[in-house]
Amino acid sequence: MWQRDDDSGPAGAAVAGRDRPAPAFDMRPVAHVIGLLLVVLGGTMILPLATDLIDGTGHWQAFLESGLITMVVGGLTALATANSPRDDLSIQQIFLMTTSVWVVLPVFAAIPFVFGATEAGFTDAFFESMSGLTTTGSTVFTGLENLPRGMLLWRSMLQWFGGVGIVVTGMVFLPELRVGGMQIFRIESFDTQGKILPRAAQIAARISVVYLVITLACFLAYLLVGMDGFQALNHALTTVSTGGFSTSDASFGAFQGAPEYVAAVFMIIASLPFVRLVQLMAGHHLPLLRDSQVRAFMQLTVLLVVMITLYRLLAFGDPFEPALREAVFNIASILTGTGYASVDYQLWGSFVVMLFFLMGLVGGCAGSTCCSVKIFRYQLLIASIRTQIRRIHSPHGVFVPRYQGQPVGPDVLSSVMAFFLVFIVTLGVLSVLLGMTGLDFVTSVSGAATAVANIGPGLGEIIGPAGNFAPLNDTAKWLLCAGMLMGRLEMLTVFALMSPLFWRN
Repeated sequence: MWQRDDDSGPAGAAVAGRDRPAPAFDMRPVAHVIGLLLVVLGGTMILPLATDLIDGTGHWQAFLESGLITMVVGGLTALATANSPRDDLSIQQIFLMTTSVWVVLPVFAAIPFVFGATEAGFTDAFFESMSGLTTTGSTVFTGLENLPRGMLLWRSMLQWFGGVGIVVTGMVFLPELRVGGMQIFRIESFDTQGKILPRAAQIAARISVVYLVITLACFLAYLLVGMDGFQALNHALTTVSTGGFSTSDASFGAFQGAPEYVAAVFMIIASLPFVRLVQLMAGHHLPLLRDSQVRAFMQLTVLLVVMITLYRLLAFGDPFEPALREAVFNIASILTGTGYASVDYQLWGSFVVMLFFLMGLVGGCAGSTCCSVKIFRYQLLIASIRTQIRRIHSPHGVFVPRYQGQPVGPDVLSSVMAFFLVFIVTLGVLSVLLGMTGLDFVTSVSGAATAVANIGPGLGEIIGPAGNFAPLNDTAKWLLCAGMLMGRLEMLTVFALMSPLFWRN
């Protein structure tokens, strides 16, 4: 038979397809979104600018310069990429956009800290802005009471922006990316169908209404218990975002008493799934009451409060009301990852210190402003373990792990197991790297945990609830910034970008 020399047949077409270079990765949609967000970020700097202008301190110029730089860069980027296709994003574009937003925005959010009264170097400024936008709550600034009010407001605003941002990320992008078992919540999204960016805009609009209502309620509650207007505003912003920045070096130690109860209530509310809060405000309360992760979170909170309160009563003979109040507040703060501290709970003994360390690795509900591992993953882990035990006892039985009454597929379980593995490995590697910078064991391990779990304070004399991250060297601060980013985006989102195979596919 004669063999054809051309490539006109199917085999030839396949060869030609292999030889044809793959289309170049289109960065324009990602850059366009980032540009628009920078314009918005720069525009919001008018609020701290106006605050300092009204106070007559002269510090408003830092926000004017920072806002202009941010808006010009963002506007030019958005205009240069205005003709980019933005409705149908590839999985690589979604991964890149999700990570890039949380890297680029802290860079520009740090500019006021460099130009302003803090006169921080870029390392400290970036650390503070990354901690703010990821709602971690760790700080390198001291003498907060002496900072201009505009600067304090800007720190609080960053956490508030980060809080609503992570809710949208957790409800739109992470389920789409199938990260850490979040795909199980794809059916929990709002009744918005279609492309990823229009859907994100619609969900963000609905969430923002609920977010604003809760923030306003928190603000009014703080006013009722004795905070002045500025303190109430700042703490409302950082409570609802479960961020933890305060206007005082003593954190919530400057507001002991009734404000602790108010803070605890709103930290817990912000730790609930926002899709349930939207449904609740629409008059549908049953979905919230029936949500298994909500019930588990509330049960765990009550159990821990009872345990710590009884421990303090029996071990130290403390009065009941302060023991209860401080237990409620600090447990809510650590469990939700807010990071406020009203007392140095390290003085309560090693049992409490270890318990608080483990609490920080739990977190609140998925789809909330909370951080860390989150309740639903522990529920899936326990369901999987129970299923394996039943299979050992009854090898011929058919057992399927369930979540909220629905069977859980192997893809979800494997994704959750991968998350736990990556979380533990990341925590270990970051601890070792921090130790290599000269930090002691407690500071290294607790610093890694507080960064990856986005908690706020660590343990020990340096970064404990009565300490600060300012004494750490620059290398340690950059490592912690990386930990905050990976923890906020649940690690696998960031690690996927490092894989050459991911980009080839």
